Amino acid sequence: MAVSLLGDGVFIVAVAWQAYAIADRPSALAYVGLAASLPQVVMLLIGGAVSDRIPRRTVLFWADVARLVAVGALAALAIAGDLRLWELYLVSALIGTATAFASPALDALVPQLVPEGELIQANAVEQFVRPAAVQLAGPALGGLAVATMGPKGAFSFDALTFAFSAVCVRRMTRLPGRSVDDSRASLRQDVWEGLRYVRGHVWLWGTFVSATFTYLLFIGPTQVLLPYLVRNGLHQGAFTYGAVLAVGGVGALVGAVMMGRARQPRRPVTWVYAWWTVATLAVAGYGLATHAWGLALAALVVNGGEAVGAVVWGTLKQRRVANSMLGRVSSIDWFVSTALLPLSYALTAPVAHALGARTTLFLAGTVGAAVTLGFLFVPGMRDGERSEEPRSADVVPVGDVSDDVADDLSADDGGSATTSPGSTAGAMDPRPAVIGPLPFDLCMASLYQRLDDLERDLEIRITAAVAELRAVQLVQRPGATPLATDRR
Repeated sequence: MAVSLLGDGVFIVAVAWQAYAIADRPSALAYVGLAASLPQVVMLLIGGAVSDRIPRRTVLFWADVARLVAVGALAALAIAGDLRLWELYLVSALIGTATAFASPALDALVPQLVPEGELIQANAVEQFVRPAAVQLAGPALGGLAVATMGPKGAFSFDALTFAFSAVCVRRMTRLPGRSVDDSRASLRQDVWEGLRYVRGHVWLWGTFVSATFTYLLFIGPTQVLLPYLVRNGLHQGAFTYGAVLAVGGVGALVGAVMMGRARQPRRPVTWVYAWWTVATLAVAGYGLATHAWGLALAALVVNGGEAVGAVVWGTLKQRRVANSMLGRVSSIDWFVSTALLPLSYALTAPVAHALGARTTLFLAGTVGAAVTLGFLFVPGMRDGERSEEPRSADVVPVGDVSDDVADDLSADDGGSATTSPGSTAGAMDPRPAVIGPLPFDLCMASLYQRLDDLERDLEIRITAAVAELRAVQLVQRPGATPLATDRR
């Protein structure tokens, strides 16, 4: 995956410079994005259903092969020097179609590879590798490749990364089995079952719809107008554009590392929306920047905030959604979230022509942030957060804290024993012992959880004591009655 993502980062720079080399206007790159996103949106639901019916390793393999053929053909046309815009659009459409199958399959593959207790670390690793490749090393390498060899060299490199990825997926060991109902009638029934499941959970469909309108507002302008500003506003080359994206990759790495070392937030939905609001608002910085360092600073915040939210969001889905349904839910996530991406790309060129590139980016960030934050207050969006908080029955007396933490740190000869946050002390963790920093993180998370429980228990006891004291005072004063206006 890492090598394939590195090729994706190279492709982002190469396709932008190739499109603007053929026709130096925003519509040239906007229609590339339209050609890639439209078939991806159309095929996502089918791709998710397929990934829940056949081995996900098989889905990923053939998706890599399809993208290898498409990008390889693009490289051949670029080398021949006879590449036209319509051929660029056709190849983008093929890549988008293959991605519609690969994305939900990859999302659903993670819970098959790691235990549930390590999902947040696994997603943090994925969110570390992805920006490191797609947003840091890939764009930097792509800018260098385009500057020295032209887009044809970058396309050839991307094709080789898909070949490498296909070989690695093919050599992957057989994954743990998952329950599949062979009696299911059709893909259509699978899709409708997934849609019914999502419709019954506000935190799912609300977030999907939120992303739909947020992506409509800022994805097209960011993907199309950022390279246009570098090329025509700052009069810089592909290397500068790659460097701006690379700085954004650094921000994503920092966000992923931060979440990989932290415990799951107590209110994950609120956490996700808060960070995604900050990230979307930073898009306005692209419109305000007049130097390359300003664009880089905005990219740092945009990608860092997105990564922090994405780690928690991916973990939340994988913990709450059954694995047999996860492929379809992930495909619906991609489908709904990206449903208006073709429109976003289609509108970017005329809006930028009417308002200017900088104004378009500024409005995309500010309005998009307002839309993102507004969906946090949809009724029922945060209801599930309360059930994830530690129960009051799990409060541990002060004198027992050190003993419980000691139990968490103890281990038998054949493995390690830990106490999960909110569980009964002394429960055995079935996972094998892990060498490295993870056991220490788990122990510290357990300690922090117990300290939070103690704090909550102390607040309850103080409140009860104050109420009892006030009641005694009222009894001692004849005729006294509680004030009706006291709502504390």
